Amino acid sequence: MQTLKYQGLKIHQNTKTSIEDILVVEAPLQININREAYTVVMRTPGDDIELVRGLLFAEDIYKKQKSFSFEVKKQENEIPSIVNITIPKNDLGKGYLNKRTLLSVSSCGICGKKELKDIKVDGNKFSKTYHFSSDELHKMYLKMIVFQNTFNTSGGSHAAGIFNKQQELLTIREDIGRHNAVDKTIGDLLIRNKLDEAKYLLVSGRVSYEIVSKAFLAKIPIIVAVSACSSLAVDFAKEFGICLIGFTRGDKMTIYSNPSFVKTNVSYV
Repeated sequence: MQTLKYQGLKIHQNTKTSIEDILVVEAPLQININREAYTVVMRTPGDDIELVRGLLFAEDIYKKQKSFSFEVKKQENEIPSIVNITIPKNDLGKGYLNKRTLLSVSSCGICGKKELKDIKVDGNKFSKTYHFSSDELHKMYLKMIVFQNTFNTSGGSHAAGIFNKQQELLTIREDIGRHNAVDKTIGDLLIRNKLDEAKYLLVSGRVSYEIVSKAFLAKIPIIVAVSACSSLAVDFAKEFGICLIGFTRGDKMTIYSNPSFVKTNVSYV
């Protein structure tokens, strides 16, 4: 259940019209690990196991390939409200010690982090380069739009899509939260054992620090956004060796880091 119908009063100039509008569902999901509460995530229901898998990967809690066992509990309206996950203690990563202490809302990147040092990410900087054009990016976005059913219905969801080196769409997921959509795509590829094929992460909104860190942990070297990038996102992308591109619309884009990745015939002025 990703959308619901709501009554509204539409005002246009001097006229009022009663309408039935379609809105994206935002609902809480409590994640318990080994019968202990870990966090509450505000998300759009659907692909919840992929969301959890991607989130635990990004938080350095569970990075193994083998699946974990889980139990889903639903509310009276049939929307899942609790996921109970069982993971052997020996398989829990160091991120489990930094339990989230706050509600993780759909628009928040670092909600629940205990200290500023918790936003650091470890790993080796990308060194290999990939070459592509703005036209190729535009074609990838056109492939994504076909599968953005929730957005096409409601206009209220974000999307994240991951492509391989051949620019073939590997996965796409939607959610009211930008970070959730990314977690769902990474989780989907983890479950299908295809994350090592990921080369491009395309997002429908803006890019924050946390989306860059999620891509880095998933070993995705190229991030492309329709909208803006934050200052910290650019700083981290430069540090990680990620090619970060914002304001990608038609034949326009702004390259913030590693511009050598992009093929272009445009002269500097």
